[in-house]
Amino acid sequence: MTQRSFSFEFFPPKTAEGSDKLRATRMQLAPLKPRFVSVTFGAGGSTQQGTLDTVVEIQREGTEAAPHLSCVGSSREGIRAILDTYRNHGIRHIVALRGDMPSGMGEIGEFRFASELVEFIRAETGDWFHIEVAGYPEYHPQARSPRHDLENFARKVKAGANSAITQYFFNADAYFRFVDDTRKLGVDVPIVPGIMPITNYSQLMRFSEMCGAEVPRWIAKRLESFGDDRDAIRAFGLDVVTALCERLLAADAPGLHFYTLNGAAATKAIWQRLGLS
Repeated sequence: MTQRSFSFEFFPPKTAEGSDKLRATRMQLAPLKPRFVSVTFGAGGSTQQGTLDTVVEIQREGTEAAPHLSCVGSSREGIRAILDTYRNHGIRHIVALRGDMPSGMGEIGEFRFASELVEFIRAETGDWFHIEVAGYPEYHPQARSPRHDLENFARKVKAGANSAITQYFFNADAYFRFVDDTRKLGVDVPIVPGIMPITNYSQLMRFSEMCGAEVPRWIAKRLESFGDDRDAIRAFGLDVVTALCERLLAADAPGLHFYTLNGAAATKAIWQRLGLS
């Protein structure tokens, strides 16, 4: 079996305080020796410089960094310039996404789909980059149908992606079915589950509403019942997410990708419970 890939996601900080917090988080997570860490990219390139600065700093620390690259609202020339910048800094791993249209932007740009971005990266840079793409076990919120969403995912992979990371989910069966369905379409790359630690009820529900991830009713009701008891929320969340990870790994998932929200405690606690360190 291929070695499993365990990785973390960060977002580029916007303040000096945020930068200090992220450095402290990375110091706490570094002993876990992730395969790589990814750094998000704002809609329409709104955090482009922050993404670059963060990945370069992480690379200097000795950890492989994979910037997110969003193509919506972008031109081929603009994406080409970003790719050249990453190559010049020795970055060899990228997460290629369509991305969200920023508010007020009327034009989608020269790329309509992530598959077109993947194809462009391959045409421009050959095999320089290991390309990750996104998968949606519960289907992309803008997909016309489940079948259409699966076909879009297969198209991204066949355009040249090496592996995929999923949106987070709390229903393992959705992931298993998604993998089975994509295999029937000829997709054979590793599909790593995205994992969202639960630390804040209102934040989780807000994120899930935005991205189309389902929070099962029994989880939502339990979290809601804790009110402002943060310790109870975190303890329950730790139990739920650890159990999810255990089931995924027992079924031979090719790794786990943790959405850290730039914090270390919850991810580290899950990691330790799983016996990964």
